[in-house]
Amino acid sequence: QVQFVESGGGLAQPGGSLRISCEVSGVMFSGSTMGWYREGPGNRLVATINSNGNTKYADSVKDRFTISREHGSSKVDLQMNNLKPEDTGVYYCYAFGRRRLGTPTAEHWGQGTRVTVSP
Repeated sequence: QVQFVESGGGLAQPGGSLRISCEVSGVMFSGSTMGWYREGPGNRLVATINSNGNTKYADSVKDRFTISREHGSSKVDLQMNNLKPEDTGVYYCYAFGRRRLGTPTAEHWGQGTRVTVSP
């Protein structure tokens, strides 16, 4: 069974910072991608990082958000700086990969953590 432990989030003022973290159990590190999506039309990508360390960001968060993940780790962090009101939403942790060798790849989602940016 794939399990998520999400932490962080909360309230910040515009221009402020927050950090959200997610630890996933039950997905192999090798060949996996982890990251964050925000609720909205089409489940909007925020940032992802794969097991090779390659990252992808939404244009709206480039140069403000940084996703990180230690090699071999099932924990992913998202440092959010210079927050804007439009960053407000529920952020869902995402993991794509195999549960173990020989099993098919699949997408898995956490329960979400809320980020609110308001004066």
